Amino acid sequence: MLVAGVGNLFLGDDAFGSEVARRLAGADLPDGVRVVDYGIRAVHLAHDLLDGWDALVLIDAVPGRGSAGTVRVVEVERGELRAGVLDAHGMDPGSVLGGLGALGGAVPRTLVVGCEVADVGEGIGLSEPVAAAVGPAVTTVLGLLATLAGPREQVS
Repeated sequence: MLVAGVGNLFLGDDAFGSEVARRLAGADLPDGVRVVDYGIRAVHLAHDLLDGWDALVLIDAVPGRGSAGTVRVVEVERGELRAGVLDAHGMDPGSVLGGLGALGGAVPRTLVVGCEVADVGEGIGLSEPVAAAVGPAVTTVLGLLATLAGPREQVS
């Protein structure tokens, strides 16, 4: 399973995915899980997805349509993806997933852990409500990974 944090460090709350990935890097993860902070490197994410992962957990900031700091999990429906253009200097996860077929890859089961933002203006650092959501998001991702990995075999 690939866990991908995405976002722009220089746009306030947009760095949410990167911060969650940074915290997950030191966590006790199930076997076969790789955590990467992709930042805005869409091409890097696309190429890594060509390795044929069973699942992708994408962590990202999402437009504030409710209460800033709210964490939601959404499963991406493959039929809803549209082909996109990869931008070497930006990150549009929809374009990455939508363009994967053109690169010879397939979209794995994909879950998005998103946090509603308060401020994505220029500046470094998460707003208070989004910073407070990082810990719960880490817990959410760890729960998803445990579910996706299934029960661990007991060793005697």
